[in-house]
Amino acid sequence: VGRAEHRPLADGFMADFADTSVAMENWTRKQATGIVPWLTEQWQHFVYEPDCCDIDVAALHAAYLKDGRKKGAALHCHARVTAISRIDGGWRITAGGDEHEATVLINAAGAWVDEVAALANVSPIGIEPKIRTMVQIETEPAADPGMPLVVALDGSFYFKPEAGGSFWLSPHDEIPSPPADVAPEEVGIATAIDRFQNVMDVQVRRVSRKWAGLRSFAPDRIPVIGFDAGEPDFFWFAGQGGFGIQTAPAAAKLARAQLLDQSPDPCLGSVDPGLYRADRFQ
Repeated sequence: VGRAEHRPLADGFMADFADTSVAMENWTRKQATGIVPWLTEQWQHFVYEPDCCDIDVAALHAAYLKDGRKKGAALHCHARVTAISRIDGGWRITAGGDEHEATVLINAAGAWVDEVAALANVSPIGIEPKIRTMVQIETEPAADPGMPLVVALDGSFYFKPEAGGSFWLSPHDEIPSPPADVAPEEVGIATAIDRFQNVMDVQVRRVSRKWAGLRSFAPDRIPVIGFDAGEPDFFWFAGQGGFGIQTAPAAAKLARAQLLDQSPDPCLGSVDPGLYRADRFQ
């Protein structure tokens, strides 16, 4: 959705997907209010994506873990990495009081990837964690669960209905932060609600839940998937920038091909592994 001055953003958004299989439709205000009632008058431009779907993240994550266990992967929770050293033929990693050895170390530590690299005496690449604030609210009238995800063309907010008649929303913030277990700040919560009320003519009754998480970005905001320039047995898998669960299948296939020195999976099509090389920063 966009205000009157956002016409160029709407046209640009449509153009970005013109050469893809993603269906995009320019909608009138009447069409938009048919599925998103209570839109305030200032919103005049609408792009509808009819095939947009949700991912059941918890179920997908559980399925990945189950598949990993079947293939011999061992998951160690609450095991902070405290030391990494070079040994003949690979690495020794101390984590949670236990020691592990491996020929190749894959650094997939999210916001902590540069810290893990430092433990391994590998140069960091400048991954920057940023806080994203989320808020769940109850409104009058209540949210219709059949409503779509609504995103601002200028990137200032998004919201969607939840089962039970609530909304979850975000001010689309990116607040730089050191890697940590972050909590939402009051200014982020207030900003999310204020921007929501500029879009929807509803009464906010209460905040039922609030949380925050870290999304981590490389300097060019493109994921980093590949071997380190100086350490051939150190593999970066970082900088997914909030799109990790959406890109996980393709990113995993891209990493697998490099780690096992195999040809790229045919389903990756024309994806260029060079775009994601770690040595582009080194």
